Amino acid sequence: MLDELLKSAALQESVTIPEGWGQGRACYGGLVAALMCSRLRHAVGEERVLRSATVSFVGPVAVGPARLTVEVFRSGKNVTQAEARLYQNDEVQAVLLASFGASRPSQIIVAPQAIAPEFGGPDAGQALPFIAGLVPDFLQQMDMKLNQGGLPFSGAATPDFGGWMRFRHEIPAFSLTHLFGLIDCWPPAVLPMFKTIANASSMCWTLEFLDFPEGKTGESWWQYQVRTDVSAEGYAHTEANIWDDTGRLVAISRQTIAIFA
Repeated sequence: MLDELLKSAALQESVTIPEGWGQGRACYGGLVAALMCSRLRHAVGEERVLRSATVSFVGPVAVGPARLTVEVFRSGKNVTQAEARLYQNDEVQAVLLASFGASRPSQIIVAPQAIAPEFGGPDAGQALPFIAGLVPDFLQQMDMKLNQGGLPFSGAATPDFGGWMRFRHEIPAFSLTHLFGLIDCWPPAVLPMFKTIANASSMCWTLEFLDFPEGKTGESWWQYQVRTDVSAEGYAHTEANIWDDTGRLVAISRQTIAIFA
């Protein structure tokens, strides 16, 4: 179903967000971002690689019809700057501002500084189960293993965690757009510090793609580790690294989170 939904978003302006992707009073932010990304990548063309994208969650996206628009601001010799918007009821609910860049030779090479943590593979992690009515609906779409850090709302003394993730869906050819939709599945990094259930939501999300490996499928695992830079005055700022199952750094995720606790 996910694969067909993303293909539909690429080819047509109107999409329908199905049940099963809820996250509180809104739909899962990763799906919203992936729909806009799919539409935008189709408009720009596959020869340009998505290098950086910033998503602003303007309002809660609901289950049901939505409209996707694209505007290409400039497409030069190497770089394309463009934007996608998701509308519901003629109101903007989400915006994705993206930078695409063609690959070119360079003498400046700096190896990734973030090394994949050695906290064991998916089999060593604690499975995060889907429990209807207790956890967000969209988690039924995910296979997640917590290998490091505390569970949400466990009253931990420190934030942050790490683990493994993948979709439960069969995805023959796993693309960068699928990864875009997957990375947001983890809760905000400060949630382990919460002593009781309370709300926290992403305001702005920036995702930087470094190196997307070929040959991945829906069965491939992706490693995730997040760090909180600061949290004060009801807002947290976090950064996460994402590796594939061979330890290759593929993306950096940065979020500004509103905290209601």
